[in-house]
Amino acid sequence: MPPRNAKQTRITISAQEARNAGPVVSRLSPTVSNASSSGNSLGILGPNSHQRKGSLSINLGKENIALTPFSSIRTKGAESTYDTSEEPPQEATEKYGKDKAPDAPKSPLLDDVADPTPYAFRPNTLANLIANNAKDLDALEQMGGADELVRGLGSDRTRGLSAEALAPVGGDRPSDAFSSPLGVRQRIYGTNVLPKRPSKSLWLLMWLALKDKVLILLMTAAAVSLALGLYSDFGTKPEPIICADTGRRECTAPKVEWVEGVALLIAVMIVVLVGSLNDWQKERQFCALNDQKEDRTVKVIRNSQETVINIKDVLVGDIALVEPGEIVPVDGVFLSGHNVVCDESGATGESHTIKKVTYEDAIADKKKGIQSKGDCFFVSGSKVQEGVGQYIVVAIGPRSFNGRILMDLRGETENTPLQVKLNALAELIAKLGSFAGLILFAALMIRFFVHLKTDPSRSANTTAMEFINIPIIAVTIIVVAVPEGLPLAVTLTLAFATKRMTKEMLLVRALGSCENMANASVLCTDKTGTLTTNVMSVVAGSIGVHGKFAHDKDNDRRNVGNVEGEPEGNNRHKEDFAMNFGEINASMNDATRQVFNDAITINSTAFEDKNPKTEELEFVGSKTEVALLNFAKQQGWANYRERREKSEVVQMIPFSSERKSMGVVVKNGDKWRVYFKGASEIVSNKCFSHIVVHQPGSSSSSSTDIPVKDIGPIERENLSRNIIFYANQTLRTIAIAYRDLEQWPPSGSSLDDSQEVPFDDLFDELTLIAITAIEDPLREGVKQAVADCQRAGVSVRMCTGDNVLTARSIAYQCGIFTPGGVIMEGPTFRNLTDAERTEIVPRLQVLARSSPEDKKILVEKLKSLGEIVGVTGDGTNDGPALKTANVGFSMGFAGTEVAKDASDIILMDDNFASIVSAIVWGRTVNDAVRKFLRFQISVNIIAVIITFVTAVASSSESLILTAVQLLWINIIMNTFTALALANPTSREVLDRKPDRKTAPLFNTAMRMQIIGQSMYQTFIILLFHFAGDIIFGYDRSTHTELQIQQWHSELSTLVVNAFVFSQVFNSISLTRNGSKKNVFAGIHKDFYTIIIITLIEVAAQIAIAFVGGAVHHLSGKSWSVSLALGFGSLLLGFIIRLIPEEPVEKIFRKLALMQESGIFRTVSRTNAYQPDLQSLSTLDTTSTQPRTRHDDPSRENLALPVGSAPQGRKHESRHS
Repeated sequence: MPPRNAKQTRITISAQEARNAGPVVSRLSPTVSNASSSGNSLGILGPNSHQRKGSLSINLGKENIALTPFSSIRTKGAESTYDTSEEPPQEATEKYGKDKAPDAPKSPLLDDVADPTPYAFRPNTLANLIANNAKDLDALEQMGGADELVRGLGSDRTRGLSAEALAPVGGDRPSDAFSSPLGVRQRIYGTNVLPKRPSKSLWLLMWLALKDKVLILLMTAAAVSLALGLYSDFGTKPEPIICADTGRRECTAPKVEWVEGVALLIAVMIVVLVGSLNDWQKERQFCALNDQKEDRTVKVIRNSQETVINIKDVLVGDIALVEPGEIVPVDGVFLSGHNVVCDESGATGESHTIKKVTYEDAIADKKKGIQSKGDCFFVSGSKVQEGVGQYIVVAIGPRSFNGRILMDLRGETENTPLQVKLNALAELIAKLGSFAGLILFAALMIRFFVHLKTDPSRSANTTAMEFINIPIIAVTIIVVAVPEGLPLAVTLTLAFATKRMTKEMLLVRALGSCENMANASVLCTDKTGTLTTNVMSVVAGSIGVHGKFAHDKDNDRRNVGNVEGEPEGNNRHKEDFAMNFGEINASMNDATRQVFNDAITINSTAFEDKNPKTEELEFVGSKTEVALLNFAKQQGWANYRERREKSEVVQMIPFSSERKSMGVVVKNGDKWRVYFKGASEIVSNKCFSHIVVHQPGSSSSSSTDIPVKDIGPIERENLSRNIIFYANQTLRTIAIAYRDLEQWPPSGSSLDDSQEVPFDDLFDELTLIAITAIEDPLREGVKQAVADCQRAGVSVRMCTGDNVLTARSIAYQCGIFTPGGVIMEGPTFRNLTDAERTEIVPRLQVLARSSPEDKKILVEKLKSLGEIVGVTGDGTNDGPALKTANVGFSMGFAGTEVAKDASDIILMDDNFASIVSAIVWGRTVNDAVRKFLRFQISVNIIAVIITFVTAVASSSESLILTAVQLLWINIIMNTFTALALANPTSREVLDRKPDRKTAPLFNTAMRMQIIGQSMYQTFIILLFHFAGDIIFGYDRSTHTELQIQQWHSELSTLVVNAFVFSQVFNSISLTRNGSKKNVFAGIHKDFYTIIIITLIEVAAQIAIAFVGGAVHHLSGKSWSVSLALGFGSLLLGFIIRLIPEEPVEKIFRKLALMQESGIFRTVSRTNAYQPDLQSLSTLDTTSTQPRTRHDDPSRENLALPVGSAPQGRKHESRHS
């Protein structure tokens, strides 16, 4: 902030001149000069302490005007600008000196660049155009408008950034904004990458873990135990013990009292280290996932070429292109386009859509004093609802509107629903464990004080060690009871699953979607690109009505000859003729060829770009448009770019899922021509004439005229027959048409508020050019994938925009359409009552000609019927359905950014089979967590019970398992077992029905296993601990004190081994969920379970048992007994699996231990409902009744309860 007494610079010019002068923009760092004139004056004052940051005070008579940074004013003979950036311009400093040059307050954004040379604007000045939810048109006006903005950033409206501007930095710094290299632009304006959020280091995670209250208590007790142990070993006289060789009490005991305290501290550190390592790995995994999630491409114009670049490579000054469905990646100023409408609710909170107008239109409205119909600013994060256009990028990365919000909103990853459930369960168990530890502590303290009075012979050291041992035991039982492994298990499993899913072309955006897919019962899928390859090509078609073409004259895809079912000789379509692709050009004159080419190339948004992998040119854009452009290119017609550059576009009509078509109006000499293409039955219904072609080799008409004939009843029937013929061969049909206009706007029409002619006024009385049949073959493995879904209890429904015949044919081939199923068109479904939908939806298998709104209605109805729904979508308008569904899948290639943003999982290969992988992984995650849940809860119950019982029953507070051993068990339970049970997927999970979303964590089989294993292991451990002498026939009266100590040590080791082996065999039993009997089936594939559980658990537990105290080597008999007791857990698990679940479930319900089962009781989709279809409007779509100009062009809709499969052309006339 400059000092209060900062000097002011006054510039005096004529006030009238100032009012009349338009703002100009040069390099915005000129010298501040003085100009004088008679009359009223304009005073520009330098900043002082009372001024707002980034602004200047202008005194104009009685008016005060605030100027934003980089304002400039033109006077007679001189240009006066005042720069309010962070530091004064270099020229001003050189002229006035550093002390006299005016200062400027610091920008509230990132630190600004002092000198933006060779460019005209500083980064923060551009960013402030769209800041604080306000769009500053005045500031843009002061900069000189859009033209000066483009020029000042060294760009061009049509050419974009030049090749020089994209070249690497080299040589001296250039002074020209148009030729400055890439490095200079990036240094001044930055890159479109947000600074990485600093992740927590391993040391910080360890420090945070050490703050756990339970661990602090344990470390405090361990430190006291260590201090007393050191004092007992080295600060007091050692007590004599019995010698092994003489049997006399004359030997000195080993000084090992300090070992337990050290072992406890080491155990705590290992607990901390293992937990921290897992958290650190999890954070790194999710950071990598977020980087991949934010990776996408953007279309820009560079060096006069449309190209696709990575979003991270976007630069300030780029001319970017927008299409429907795109999420605007950066801030910009609209330059040109057609009917661009944006939804900025996600960025600014404005609920209504905002139309984009050029700067010139916005200024014109402002000068007229009327409310503008829109604005000229693109806000990053907003969604393009419709229209196409281009804008210049003004702010990227952390300076963009969305970038600043993302920087402010950075936070931790939210827990998934399963993690929330497990955290709640862990908290409940911890409370119960704490309660048990508190009771144990109270009981032991009472007995300690009682013994203190009744046994005064004990030494002070013994009394002190017994006293400190009491809180250690109590805290240990709490530590063992707290199941930290539950959240850890799902974290490890999810991290493992998401990493593997990415390799299988599934990008998980929301972790909870993995769990939801495990329970999905219905899947609504698109056709194009999901069930099919989305690699489209024109394989057949008809030019006009009669010219039928395909790759080969004898190809089965010809449709030349009699109508099926009519007698031979009754040839109503005798003018039909066949030709191959090479003969198409010979069948038409130059004018017809040009109109066909223009209808494809001009009425398209696809363009040619280099494939980064092959370095070859290929078309980029809608797959349908790419197929048509490739068709035109194969015919050798004029280059698409050449035709677009020569055409003068008057109005564009972007594709709409409601209209099922798109169009463009161009100036055609002294007339106008509109081209349309879209769904064949919709466009052809609006055609009342067709172009005429002749057989190759015959005489043709004049090359200057386009021969045209009216469409009569026979021609109408021929067109309908063509469409049905191609549709039954699973070909997508696209009609191409045009219309000539004598004037603009057309007679009887007028421009609307957007200065455009309404669609309905143009979409009528068209001339048909061609119907093209585009092949999109089925993906390999789709039929098997659909069968896998149905085997898993997931019903597959197809929602497509294609006509009903194409949809039915594809659905039948995939196995989606089955006997008893229903096919319906979207408009019919949309108009059903709620009761009719409730009846029809369970049998609805195909929804043809459906809009995104139809799909959303279907999803909502399915959810209301209790289904868990997954949905695929690729379009902008699919967003609501994707959001409504339990799991939304978007397409990685064909999907718009809006669809991806609304989805939970992105199919990076657009393949339906990947959805099956998502189901498999979802169920694998749930299975792994449930396996670990069974293991953890069983061990927790056993450890708490035996610790509590043995501590209370022992007069010396000696435990069956020492505190160190219990902590080691806790470590292995929490980490190694969780890692082992996060095993690879198995397709066997598809053999069972899905669970409901509200299904409890513990099903009947889990409860049976937990109760059975807990009772068995607790019984054998306590039995051998208290009755070991009787079981083995050991008579203490016949043995010396030393022999009794050795036997007691061996018996304790046997019990520890029995406990360890029980957990090992129990974990092996967990490799199979449910009631599967053979737990060893496929265990050779479960590498983690064998290596980690069997080897590490056994080795670590036995090793720690030896460290935990004096242990006598076990005899062969003791090893055999401990192994046999452990194997009993595996045998018990097998026996429990033989018990029927239903009777046990009834008992649990009577005891209020279990609620209603959470499994979907799926029934046959064929016989579940019998809706009354007679009330639904039906129509035979093969009707050959001709349409006239007076017919209502809207088609009726179709509900098809079909019990048999389509059989090619034989099924054309009886499908309804």
